[in-house]
Amino acid sequence: MGRFIKGVWILILAACIGVSGCAQQTSTKDETEQKVVEPSDDQIAEEEEEEVQEEQEPEVVEPIVVNVIEPTTQEVIKSLTPIELGFGTDDEKYRSELEKWARELARGTETDPGFDRRMIPDKLGPDGQVIKGSPLIILEEAELVESIIEVSEKGGTVELPLYVTASSYELNDAARLDEVVVGKYTTFFNAGVAGRTKNIELSAKAINNVILGVGDVFSFNTTVGPSDEAHGYQPAEEIVNKKLVMGIGGGICQTSSTLFNAVDVLGVGYVEKHHHSLSVGYVPKGRDATVSYGGKDFRFENTTGVPLLLKAIVSKGSLTVEVRTSKDYQPQMKKGI
Repeated sequence: MGRFIKGVWILILAACIGVSGCAQQTSTKDETEQKVVEPSDDQIAEEEEEEVQEEQEPEVVEPIVVNVIEPTTQEVIKSLTPIELGFGTDDEKYRSELEKWARELARGTETDPGFDRRMIPDKLGPDGQVIKGSPLIILEEAELVESIIEVSEKGGTVELPLYVTASSYELNDAARLDEVVVGKYTTFFNAGVAGRTKNIELSAKAINNVILGVGDVFSFNTTVGPSDEAHGYQPAEEIVNKKLVMGIGGGICQTSSTLFNAVDVLGVGYVEKHHHSLSVGYVPKGRDATVSYGGKDFRFENTTGVPLLLKAIVSKGSLTVEVRTSKDYQPQMKKGI
């Protein structure tokens, strides 16, 4: 009987220990679940602060950009940000800024050349073959400005509106352009003055055998180039501010003036022409055309309707400039106004 009672007590004690262990495990589990489900006050405050910061931070917006590219190379010449130049707030200022930039881009600045290029005419070589020059290139400033304004609201790409004009004549006709003389003029100089004679010879050689296509604009300065020592020109008398002074290249104005009188009988269209500040002895008063590289130029357009060939012949003490064309073209020439 005693053993029975002792066994009962052992069973009761074991049951109590089991119940206590289960209660402790349940309590620990509840505490763990409470920690996961219910964050601390500090965590809640931190999350709320992050939400407020996200609401307050503005969205980053990329600025509208217009890229201006060179059409041949596709190189980006300039990237413009319209809003920074006044687009949408001061459109008049914006247009003015674009016009200024387009003008500099076309015509160049003191440090950078512009995209505009005067035509360097082709020449007829001694073997009758054509020596190529370079075409006329014009950047249309107004068109560029309007194209940029059109895309300024949404941004985009604008190509430079470059217009290239080659000389207008048939290559097969070039060798025949010296057949007939349609304009001619001769001036005289003192062949004993070495510097002046040399300068006339060099400038005459530069315009000799120049081909002028229909509508071509001839520029004396562009064709002849710099009249400086590096190009062989020598000191000689020239007119500066109504005075005769010594200067490198003195005498080239006799070449430009002789050319003017030769083409004038054809009624060409004059683009630029200037007189000396004093009378010169080699042409009548008012029949001169002064030039200065980088300054005053003599420019005319071939408005005769047919291609022409210039010839410049220097002999002892004389300079003759002739304008020629082919026999077939001569009857088609437009009469001068």
